[in-house]
Amino acid sequence: TQLSESDLDIMVGASFDNIMMVEGEMNEVSEEEMLEAIKFAHEEIKKHCSIQEELAKELGVVKREYSHENNDEALRAKVKAELYDACYQFAKSNVHDKQERLAGFDAIRDEYIEAYKEANAKNEEIDLELHEKLIKRYYHEVEKEAMRRMILDEKIRLDGRKTDEIRTIWGEVDYLPGAHGSSLFTRGETQSLTSVTLGTKMDEKIIDNVTVQGKEKFLLHYNFPPFSVGEPRTPRGLSRREIGHGNLAHRALKRMIPADFPYIVRVVSDILESNGSSSMATVCAGTMSLMDAAMKIKSPVSGIAMGLITDKESGKYAILSDILGDEDHLGDMDFKVAGTINGITAAQMDIKVDGLPYEVLSQALMQAKEGRLHILNKMLEIIPEPRADFKPNVPRIEVIEIPKDMIGAVIGPGGKIIQAIQEETETIIVIEEIDDKGIVEISGAGIEEVEAAKKRIKAIIAVPEVGEIYKGKVKSVVSFGAFIEIIPGKEGLLHVSEMDWKRVESAEDFTKEGDIIEVKLIGVDEKTGKLKLSRKALLPKPEGYVERPPRGDRPPRREGGYRDDNRRRSERG
Repeated sequence: TQLSESDLDIMVGASFDNIMMVEGEMNEVSEEEMLEAIKFAHEEIKKHCSIQEELAKELGVVKREYSHENNDEALRAKVKAELYDACYQFAKSNVHDKQERLAGFDAIRDEYIEAYKEANAKNEEIDLELHEKLIKRYYHEVEKEAMRRMILDEKIRLDGRKTDEIRTIWGEVDYLPGAHGSSLFTRGETQSLTSVTLGTKMDEKIIDNVTVQGKEKFLLHYNFPPFSVGEPRTPRGLSRREIGHGNLAHRALKRMIPADFPYIVRVVSDILESNGSSSMATVCAGTMSLMDAAMKIKSPVSGIAMGLITDKESGKYAILSDILGDEDHLGDMDFKVAGTINGITAAQMDIKVDGLPYEVLSQALMQAKEGRLHILNKMLEIIPEPRADFKPNVPRIEVIEIPKDMIGAVIGPGGKIIQAIQEETETIIVIEEIDDKGIVEISGAGIEEVEAAKKRIKAIIAVPEVGEIYKGKVKSVVSFGAFIEIIPGKEGLLHVSEMDWKRVESAEDFTKEGDIIEVKLIGVDEKTGKLKLSRKALLPKPEGYVERPPRGDRPPRREGGYRDDNRRRSERG
């Protein structure tokens, strides 16, 4: 389909004038190509917006005015006048610790509320309980405005960074000795512990939904425990955040997985602490873990979250790289971009203002590129290239191709042959028919087990060749010879005349069922395909042995022999 062959799969939401939302995955497309695709989508969206406006006019529906809250404008102005300066100065104090910064802002609010209550304790006209709720609401507005003005006017952020500055990065690989691959990635106060497990075909995820049916070889799960943000609550199933963030990280990495990689890959990211962009930390940690698992990924992937602060009245705006949780909460945009040195692999943008002009979007994309390449370089300092070989505890896998018509022979009646191979070699064998070919995946704890199973399968599909020597098992014995299985599923006849140079009166006296005999294939019947075996051909000819003459060269029987006598006697009788 067009979508499966496309380098870009995005969804765009927009009004007639501005972009509102972007989400999708790409195959290392450039920032310029992505911007062009968004513009193309926007032109189509404008057509839909025009139709919507026409329909609204035809219906003549008048919007209702609705206010979901009651406000005290005098109290709002009072809170701003008395707390704005304190908020602004604390925001400029460059407190790096998230909890300390949160406690500092809360302390300003709580002190004011206590003082307000004391001052109005005897005023019966004031509902102190209601005013406390309103003060908290208005204080949040003051806190938001102070942070935004500081960034717009002084280009200073809450933790003292410049607008395009990235937090300190450090990490490790091979952090979990029992995992097939693992890494710890830390950026500021956001940390992801990510592990990789390499599985077999049996671990493949089956997808069966409305639009897509098939199997998934690359899985990624994102876990966001409450303790990562200092909360003691009990986790109760997957949240929408975990599903959405996991899907974004999965999209960012999946196109970098080599198509010929034989393993089923599961990446699990556990967020240990979070202060902004844990999904992009998952992308970075996932890349490092895959490299630690000896996967030769097409290109390492890093990710970054961008923010935006705008002032509608003045037209000022500031684009922020590697945003904090507070900058996401109090800002106007959360724009996540993941990619390689060659281009973007995934993006997700949502904004809280009326829209995003193209010049701002273009600048955000270019600033994001600088940021993610900086992060990528830091990652490559930790692990410059994929591990040379798999860790000892990784299951060994080999994939071989067999003729389609030999699949049944390998499986055997009722699965008897394949089950025996798996049991005797301690391997797992999966056979699929793809493009008129049999694809066999053999997996086991070690290379020895895999090779043993591979040898057995190759023996089954092998075509016996005249002159080759085989060690076979006697399957049955009759008076004139023994039927020997020289390779699984293929039997030949060892005639009594080919058992030894000495005369063998009966095959039952020479061998029995279950014996292992080394034989040579001396012929194949052209009509029936039956195999002719010889043990005698492998033995040295006895000294003085005289070959028995062919039947046609033997002297004629004596006339009037016992056969004639018997016939005559019967006639007389």
